[in-house]
Amino acid sequence: MKKWLLHPAAKPLVFALCLGPFAWLFYGALANQLGANPAEALIRSTGDWTLRLLCVTLAVTPLRVQFGLAPLARFRRMLGLFVFFYALLHLLCYSWFDMGFDLGEIVLDVAKRPFILVGMLAFVLLLALAGTSFNRAIRWLGGKRWQALHRAVYAVAALALLHFFWMRAGKNHFGEVAIYAAIIAALLAWRVWHHGRTKRSKAAPR
Repeated sequence: MKKWLLHPAAKPLVFALCLGPFAWLFYGALANQLGANPAEALIRSTGDWTLRLLCVTLAVTPLRVQFGLAPLARFRRMLGLFVFFYALLHLLCYSWFDMGFDLGEIVLDVAKRPFILVGMLAFVLLLALAGTSFNRAIRWLGGKRWQALHRAVYAVAALALLHFFWMRAGKNHFGEVAIYAAIIAALLAWRVWHHGRTKRSKAAPR
């Protein structure tokens, strides 16, 4: 597995896999293959892929640590940027198809509907994370401050999950919400457990 993860073709393959959903949606829109309401299909699909890739990104560190797969760290930045990419597409589709790029209407909608508000908050945090995901930003912020900032990814996950829950609550569709909630809760629980274990290990007498 480590040999494959270090292969020169691994990054291009992961990039192509992450770009695949966008390519399919783009083709589906051009070929009229997105159903009776293509605008709604685009809004929901881009939101779904944002949440899916967010879960994959959050899983990188647990998988790397638990299975000794250090090369997995090579893909974390790319995966995180694809989360932002699909979140941006989701926002653009909502702004275009639902709001007609009317900024005043968007502001009113954010104030009126809580699930839009939490979605916007999640996007603002993602914007900050994407904007500081490069080596120059790490040097400028310093390692500790950069790490503290990027722990906000868990706040993004919580807000995205709440956004998804409120969106599905109107139609009482909670099956997918429960799956995402279980995945994010498990990943967060692992993070808390691992942090406690590391802290105890450092404090133990030698």
